[in-house]
Amino acid sequence: MRDVAIVAFAQTAHRRRTDELSEVDLLMPVLHEVLGTTGLKANEIGFTCSGSADYLAGRAFSFTMALDGVGAHPPISESHVEMDGAWALYEAWVKIQTGDADTALVYSYGKSSPGRVRDVLTRQLDPYYLAPLWPDSVALAALQAQALIDAGVTDEGALAEVAVRSRTAAADNPYAQLTGDVPAGDYLVRPLRTGDCPPIGDGAAAVVLAAGDTARALCARPAWIRGIDHRIEAHAFGVRDLTDSPSARLAAERAGVFERPVDTAELHAPFTSQEVILRKALGLGDEVRVNPSGGALAANPVMAAGLIRLGEAAARIHRGESDRALAHATSGPCLQQNLVAVLEGESAHV
Repeated sequence: MRDVAIVAFAQTAHRRRTDELSEVDLLMPVLHEVLGTTGLKANEIGFTCSGSADYLAGRAFSFTMALDGVGAHPPISESHVEMDGAWALYEAWVKIQTGDADTALVYSYGKSSPGRVRDVLTRQLDPYYLAPLWPDSVALAALQAQALIDAGVTDEGALAEVAVRSRTAAADNPYAQLTGDVPAGDYLVRPLRTGDCPPIGDGAAAVVLAAGDTARALCARPAWIRGIDHRIEAHAFGVRDLTDSPSARLAAERAGVFERPVDTAELHAPFTSQEVILRKALGLGDEVRVNPSGGALAANPVMAAGLIRLGEAAARIHRGESDRALAHATSGPCLQQNLVAVLEGESAHV
């Protein structure tokens, strides 16, 4: 296996609406920043991979227009996943492992403001039994939260504490959409209140991956990807235990999370109840700093929030604030798909 690291990370300031910006306008500053950090030129990137969803844009092959932000010349080796950008990073990591590239540019973006994202996300459900009922993402998360409460795992007060901690941490994050004190608010779908749910907003993110000595030349303290894996739950809710996440646990095991303790965890938990589930599945105790960036409760650009978790974890390693970090991304309703990565600083790699 080749040693591969995240050597640069950039993201937008996440906002509720960016009506004045196209996807290309949203992306270009981020792409310029992440390449500028490494000093790489477009023709020095071995592979480019993006993550987005045509459903958000409301048109087919919308990602091809976003490629204008990368540039039409010189010709590039490029791919796209109809997923969160975390899965684009996984594809780029595999590409580097094959030896076909030494560097990769990964980016993702999401504009949720033009439509009603709660309705849009119903289109990922089973088309025969669930989708015709139009259960939106908040309603399904509420079912999961109520299952946790009924099982005695948590209560509404504990969920509110998760929200307070996350948005208090986001006060130190200049890119967060929501920061500081946020009231619990009214019930959206009982037992979830406004404070238990992620904000709707627009945003983009990008990272640069590099292998071996190339990574060391581009970054003073690369965030080495020591393990990465992703797993998926059954599509049908009726055959799943919504109070647990065996796919996240298995992905963490295969990525090597349980071999040594981590000091930081960036969890893609759009709802407070999902952080409760992930902490248990990933074996995270109180000694681990969870979502020091504020997490998805502070900014949740759909299709970019998972990549941001990887980027935030890597950035803490770059700054010397973490030695071994866990990064997690999810996709689908109720933690259906989960990706877990272990990142380490140079000093932690013996």
